[in-house]
Amino acid sequence: MAHGTAGIRGQLKQYVPRFTAAGLHVLLFDYRHFGDSAGQPRQLLSIRRQLQDYAAALEFIRRVPGVDPDRVAVWGSSLAGGHVVDVAVRDGRVAAVISQNPAMDNVATAFRIVEYAGIGQILKLAGLGIVDMARSLLWLSPKMVPAGGAPGELAMMTSSDTLAGLNRLATPGWRNELCARISLSGPFHRPGLKAHRLPCPILIAICDKDSVAPTDAAEATARRAGQRATVKHYPIGHFDIYMDEWFERSVSDQVDFLNKTLASNRIQ
Repeated sequence: MAHGTAGIRGQLKQYVPRFTAAGLHVLLFDYRHFGDSAGQPRQLLSIRRQLQDYAAALEFIRRVPGVDPDRVAVWGSSLAGGHVVDVAVRDGRVAAVISQNPAMDNVATAFRIVEYAGIGQILKLAGLGIVDMARSLLWLSPKMVPAGGAPGELAMMTSSDTLAGLNRLATPGWRNELCARISLSGPFHRPGLKAHRLPCPILIAICDKDSVAPTDAAEATARRAGQRATVKHYPIGHFDIYMDEWFERSVSDQVDFLNKTLASNRIQ
């Protein structure tokens, strides 16, 4: 299990007892540069490195005593909800995928930012990204940008519910900032385009009022996955699925999916 943009694993700890109660082993980890993991500079979001970290987590969990290496599922939320498609395709052995409020196509995400914040927001973020990259080449401290902000502010996400949602999820060790260079590479990440190559079933949990990760990209991913895809819709925003009623509903759907999928995999 892995977190999304600027997240840390502590924001997902509520999932662990629900999955372990179902008899599952759980490895919930921080990517390098975030939370409890090492890596400098802090808050550096590198999609390439995060995919490497997820592959390393898979390699580790398959060696844990009591774990069936052929019945391992990958779980991701938000940005990691897209990562897990890429991870499963590259790995080829993953038995199931859960993708929650996923960022399946960051080109669509960039257009969403233009819709609610204007093209100027994209240009300003790109400018800060260039500054941050130049500073890294000179071994200077990174140029940071807020991960989330209020409408009208300069941040990676500034939809109407972003700041309130992030604050509700705040936990010790979480920081509302990122190295700005992600604005240069992030928009080219489109994992949903690989869904037709998935080797296993996928559950896609779509928040119908998602202001951050475009739902049409998630639905297009499900169409590419074909019969391998199970889609669950929830009438909520991007940040509502992590707590209260909608957490309970969605995590129950996820446990049911894993019970059926991993049991089926075992029988085969």
